[in-house]
Amino acid sequence: MKSKILALSKNEEFKKLLQQKKVSNKYVTIFFGCLNNKNKNILNISFVTKKKIGNAVKRNKIKRRLRNIMNDAYKNISINLNYSYLVIAKPTMLNNEFKMIKETLTKEFIKINK
Repeated sequence: MKSKILALSKNEEFKKLLQQKKVSNKYVTIFFGCLNNKNKNILNISFVTKKKIGNAVKRNKIKRRLRNIMNDAYKNISINLNYSYLVIAKPTMLNNEFKMIKETLTKEFIKINK
């Protein structure tokens, strides 16, 4: 079954999320908050990697990792679907193991959704 994860699409959505709550760790910065006109059955989440991190191959690798982590987290922990999320990757994601990144991000999303 395909998971119900949808990316943010409008510039206004990104700007509004950047002004709301934020959680940061050594791998990512997560902005989250409620958006108007949001479908409550779908997880709204976008992944951003800056060009400073590396070439397109490295940036896409980071986004694939994040997408995979979120698919697992969506199935295993209760994520608040009322919120929309913006995950901005940091350069430290390239040099660390997938297992460590997954552990840290899962803890952050549990903390956010309490």
